[in-house]
Amino acid sequence: MDRISTLRNIENALTRYEEDELTLPELERDVRGVLRTYATEFQPEARAYRASGDPAVDGLVVVASSQPEARENVASLVADAKRFEVEPIDQS
Repeated sequence: MDRISTLRNIENALTRYEEDELTLPELERDVRGVLRTYATEFQPEARAYRASGDPAVDGLVVVASSQPEARENVASLVADAKRFEVEPIDQS
C-alpha cells in the first residue's frame, strides 16, 4: 500500500465515521489496521508487535523485524519499563 492509498483509506474511514456508519472503536480499528498494513509493507521484513505487562508499555505497538528488536524498540520508547513481553500481532 503506497502513501496515497493509505491516506485515502484513512480519509474513507473518517468519512464513514462522520456519516455515522462507524463507531469510534470501529474507526480506531480501521485506521490502526491501515497504518499497520502501511508500516509493514513499507518495511517488508517487519511486522507489528504489541507489548504487554508493565503498565507503562501495556498495549504499545511497534514495528520490528524480530521479537528481540521489538523489545529494544519498546524499551527505547519507555525508559522506566520494568517487565514486559512483546508478541507479534496477527495481521489478518
